[in-house]
Amino acid sequence: MPAHLIRMLTLALAAAGQTQATERAPVTSIKPLLLAAIEHGEAHGKLVGEAANFMRQRFKSSDAIEIDVKTLAPLDEPGCKRLEVSTWQEGVVEAANQPSARKALVYLVSYCRDDRFPASK
Repeated sequence: MPAHLIRMLTLALAAAGQTQATERAPVTSIKPLLLAAIEHGEAHGKLVGEAANFMRQRFKSSDAIEIDVKTLAPLDEPGCKRLEVSTWQEGVVEAANQPSARKALVYLVSYCRDDRFPASK
């Protein structure tokens, strides 16, 4: 195979292996991410402020607490959707003498565009 084709193939494979970093909005609660996911299908954030400081101390990790929210399905009430919330943090220490690890929490919530939980699920 000619050298220029090998270089082109190598560059193409390298580009395919790279993932674009997700832009994460700094948030002090998940509420703005819930609303953004209702509007746009998904939202990505990084917890900051008092809640983030509490979690960092609790889990003995200085790493960022990242949050992703995605829309799963519309609900019967207009402007309301079922959402999946994923949060995680690297370097979490849960018990003495345990190595640090990436810990995640994934849960579902129903939420509405007008900043309330729907009556029906």
